[in-house]
Amino acid sequence: MLAVSILISGEFWRFSTTINSSSSMLIIPSFEVQQMKMSPKWSVHVFVILIVVLLCTIVNSQLQVGFYRNSCSSAELIVKDEVRKSVLKDKGVAAGLVRMHFHDCFVRGCDASVLIDSTSSNTAEKDSPVNNPSLRGFEVIDNAKAALESVCKGIVSCADIVAFAARDSVEISGGLGYDVPSGRRDGRISLASEALTQSTSPYIHSHTIGRSHCTSFSNRLYNFSGTMSQDPSLNPMYAAQLKQQCPQDGTNPNLVVPMNPGSPSIADTGYYIDILRNRGLFTSDQTLLSDPETASQVNQNAKTPKLWKTNFAAAMVKMGQIGVLTASAGEIRANCRVVN
Repeated sequence: MLAVSILISGEFWRFSTTINSSSSMLIIPSFEVQQMKMSPKWSVHVFVILIVVLLCTIVNSQLQVGFYRNSCSSAELIVKDEVRKSVLKDKGVAAGLVRMHFHDCFVRGCDASVLIDSTSSNTAEKDSPVNNPSLRGFEVIDNAKAALESVCKGIVSCADIVAFAARDSVEISGGLGYDVPSGRRDGRISLASEALTQSTSPYIHSHTIGRSHCTSFSNRLYNFSGTMSQDPSLNPMYAAQLKQQCPQDGTNPNLVVPMNPGSPSIADTGYYIDILRNRGLFTSDQTLLSDPETASQVNQNAKTPKLWKTNFAAAMVKMGQIGVLTASAGEIRANCRVVN
C-alpha cells in the first residue's frame, strides 16, 4: 500500500493505492481518498516531487545504463543527432520533448503511450485536451525511430527514445547531461480519458524553458480570483508587458509567451530568479514563496545554478523509471504511433 498526502486548496488529502512491488510494472487500479486534519506546510510542487520519488523507489525497473551497448551501440548518438537537428530549426522543440517525457511517464508510466495515434474506435492520450494542441516534438521521435530501425531493426523502444530525447534536449539547452538507464518497452494502451485524470496539471509545473498559451494565465491579468483585477503578487512592469502580448479582447487562442522571458531557450536558474522578482508566470510559480521551505529552495536554486542542474538531472532519471515495462512486458513498436 502506498499513501501520499497532497495539499489541495489549503487542506491536506491522503491518496492511498495498492502497488504490485514484485512486478516490473506499477499498477494503480484505484485510489482511496480521505481528508487529513493537518496544518499546511508543503506546497503541491513538493508533493509532486515526493510522488515521483516514492513511486521510483518501489519500482523494480530492471533498467540499466548502456542497455543497447551490444545490441545497438549507436542508439543514443542517433537520437541525439535527430534532437540536435530539430532544435537547430526550432529551439522550442527542446522544451516540447522534455514536456513529452513528463506527460508520458505520468500516464501508465514511461511506456511511450503518449505517442500512439487515435483510431476510429479510440481517442488516444495525445488527443486529450491536456496534450492537444500543446504537446509537440512527435516528428523528432518519428525521425529518430526511423533512423534506428534502419540500423537496428526492432531493438530500441519508443519509450527509451523519448527518455533519451528529453535528456538530449536538456543538455542542448544548457542543462547538465546525465546517464539514462534504459531497457524500457512500449505499452499497447493509450486512452485520452486517463490523460485527463492522471497527467500533472500545467498549472503546477515549474518551467525554465518553453512557452505558455495566454489562456493559461490570463486570469492573473484581468480577473484574478473573480475580482476583475490584476493579481497583486505579479510584478506590475511584468504584468504590463504580458498585457501587451496577451490583450484582454484578443481573439487568437494560439498566442504564446515564454515562461522564462530572460532565457526562454536555456535550461538555467533564471526561472527562480524571476520568482524572487515576482515574475513567475503562473500562480503556482509565485506560490512557492508562500511557504518557508519552498521559498528556501527557490533562493538556493537561484544562487547555486550548478546544484540545481545536478538535482534536476537526478530528478529526471528518477521520473524516467516510473511504471516502466521491461523484460517480456509490452513490446518494441516498429512505428511509435501504432501498436504492433
